[in-house]
Amino acid sequence: MEFISEYGLFLAKTVTFVVAAVFILGSVAALAQKQRRTEDWELEVTHLNERFKHYRQALEHHLLDKETLKRKDKEARKAEKEKLKAEKKSAAEAEKKDEKRIFVLDFNGDIRASEVNSLRECVTAVLAVAAPLDEVVLRLESPGGMVHGYGLAASQLARLRDRNIPLTVCVDKVAASGGYLMACLANRIVAAPFAIIGSIGVVAQIPNVNRLLKKHDIDYEVLTAGEYKRTLTVFGENTEKGREKFQQDLEETHQLFKEWVADHRPQLNINEVSKGEVWYGRRALDLNLVDRIATSDDYLQQHAESAAIYQVKYHERKKLAEKLGLSMATMIDSSLLRLSKLFAVRS
Repeated sequence: MEFISEYGLFLAKTVTFVVAAVFILGSVAALAQKQRRTEDWELEVTHLNERFKHYRQALEHHLLDKETLKRKDKEARKAEKEKLKAEKKSAAEAEKKDEKRIFVLDFNGDIRASEVNSLRECVTAVLAVAAPLDEVVLRLESPGGMVHGYGLAASQLARLRDRNIPLTVCVDKVAASGGYLMACLANRIVAAPFAIIGSIGVVAQIPNVNRLLKKHDIDYEVLTAGEYKRTLTVFGENTEKGREKFQQDLEETHQLFKEWVADHRPQLNINEVSKGEVWYGRRALDLNLVDRIATSDDYLQQHAESAAIYQVKYHERKKLAEKLGLSMATMIDSSLLRLSKLFAVRS
């Protein structure tokens, strides 16, 4: 009886909680529907100069004595006042002394180049305000992947070049294959000493289990309309003619890759670097695959005194239904866990 009464009390609490939660969530959903924003995205802009300044101030606060800190604060305030006074002299002079702006974008590539949509939106936003005086710095990390995905990502960078916006690509870890397909569009490629660069080649790997199927008396039919609609397959029986056509397609893709790199990096000996090899940063510099050895942090900090640096990120907001679904799933999991513990104690 005691168990039944405790279970009934627990069930009543759970039902009450679920009903209340559904009511609250329904109210929130109705309010959100009424006042929802038309935008389902967000453009995040971070002023990196301020971040660098805060880093310095945080360290100085711990390293310097009070008197030195007071003096530096006084000097900083004085310099700020003089700067503001100079900026207010005349609108004409201010226009002549436009400060260079650096827009920092990030691309972390996977096999499908999934971040290409985010890159597209960031480039579109930057092109709305950028001038040839400005610069775009892309921090690129990618081992490569699908040709069409990285081809589209490279085309987004070509939009900057077409508008005469200087483009610098910084590679801290790896820009290989499709990653280098993107990087070679830059006016300047900056690589860390041990960044992996190159892999100007094409590869395709396809498993085939046709003999295994035959061993177990399983037939697999491949029907096509068009002689080369399907060359190599996973389940069907591959032919020598199909292999030759597949290899021909790979060679054609490789040739297009080489021509793309050669067009954008004419200083390269394309036949020397297009055999699928990779090199570390310093060796890549010797081969003209990159233009300078430095990390992205070094590059940005060196320009922090002479340019305003803005990091630009594009985010797609989660829909309310997705957020509520996640919250409800968490609550249900919690309730089920409590229920299982109660049965475990009483059993």
